[in-house]
Amino acid sequence: MLNVQRLKVLREVVAQGSFSEAAGVLNYTQSAVSQAIATLEAEAGVPLLERDRRGVRPTTAGGRLNEHAGRILTQLDAAEAELGAIAGIKGGELRMASFPTAGATLMPLAIAAFRAAHPDVALSLVEGEPEELTPRLRDGEFDLGLIFEFGGTGELGPGLRSTRLFNDPMKLALPKGHGLAAKERITLDDLSDDAWVQTSEASACARHVVRICRTAGFEPRVSFESDDYLTVQGLVAAGVGVALIPQLALSQTVSYDIAVRDLHPDGPVRHVVVATPGSGTSLPAAAAMLDTLQDAAGRYRDGFAI
Repeated sequence: MLNVQRLKVLREVVAQGSFSEAAGVLNYTQSAVSQAIATLEAEAGVPLLERDRRGVRPTTAGGRLNEHAGRILTQLDAAEAELGAIAGIKGGELRMASFPTAGATLMPLAIAAFRAAHPDVALSLVEGEPEELTPRLRDGEFDLGLIFEFGGTGELGPGLRSTRLFNDPMKLALPKGHGLAAKERITLDDLSDDAWVQTSEASACARHVVRICRTAGFEPRVSFESDDYLTVQGLVAAGVGVALIPQLALSQTVSYDIAVRDLHPDGPVRHVVVATPGSGTSLPAAAAMLDTLQDAAGRYRDGFAI
């Protein structure tokens, strides 16, 4: 049977491309690393690594075993965390993920409240867009993820469960001197001739903006792109375009000279949800964080009018 500790050694050697570098990271001697790899190769029955002038690299068999080792070690970490928390929220780790605007606004409130109530639980947070985080959640890399969707169905596909937190409407941002800024009711049709500022083309928000503009009968003329909504606001204030910005991101508004308006009859809405892996028993810490996020979402709405 393959030894888990030796699989960890293999992972580190492949990652570092060097026996000596791996030894330093693992706090092993180089001879101990070499011996662990030799024993692992004997257990596997095939060579796993080869040396060349560029260093150490995996053979075909070594590459495949390294991939399996990554999944095995991730599952073992999850099992250890779950077993450590079965008796209560007294330790272990809670691995979280969030899309950036929630990571900068809602998550800090929830993390502060959770840490005050459960100081022995180690918390980690990774940021990314929903399309990046969802498969990683499904694979068990995270215990809980804060993501958004535009369909509002709550159906994230197999392997995930979701709990709705709140709706995050996208608001129209205009330069203060824009001819439409004083208009009482603004529709998408009114913006067909404007230049647009939006997030990068591959982002879910940008794709949705393009989709609703096409439904309205025009192709948005995108002048600038940025995945930082503060930059988007600054570009709008400079008069180079209009933008649709989630209200959650507008809570980070600095003193930019922009006008924020609702779109009529109905503007696009992001549905913010908490997603957890759907298989197995939920960690008590994940359930507690879900409660904390729901409470933080309520306080955030009250304080910032989400």
